[in-house]
Amino acid sequence: MQNDSLAQRYGRPRRAFALGRVRWWIIGVLGLAVAVAAGLAIYQAGTRVTSKDVSFAFPEKGVATVDFSVTKRPSATAECAVQVLNERFAVVGWKIVRIGPNSADDPHATANGTTTNHRATLRTVQDGVNGGVHSCWAVR
Repeated sequence: MQNDSLAQRYGRPRRAFALGRVRWWIIGVLGLAVAVAAGLAIYQAGTRVTSKDVSFAFPEKGVATVDFSVTKRPSATAECAVQVLNERFAVVGWKIVRIGPNSADDPHATANGTTTNHRATLRTVQDGVNGGVHSCWAVR
């Protein structure tokens, strides 16, 4: 009887929130976070472009050649910034090289068409001592 009078005076206590519902919300949010992370990882892996310097040469004054290989998805297009440095590590030549899609039977391609070899010829404003790829990125 005393409980009824307390309930009339102060109201009934709230029901405890169901732990099962909270558990399902937590599982759902974690599952969504894992799905988003997996999607981003797959997306990033598909657009990844890497390069490797092979060689450089200075065939004549004011000219440099840089040989490099690029690894990317065969259907993707990439751009690479190729540079020549002088003895003080200042950039004395710079060129953006566009690398289009390629196929597995491309004579310049290896590893099922994912890696291709390229040569860039650059003009320089001073004598260079080193040449290579500064960076590569995917073009959409």
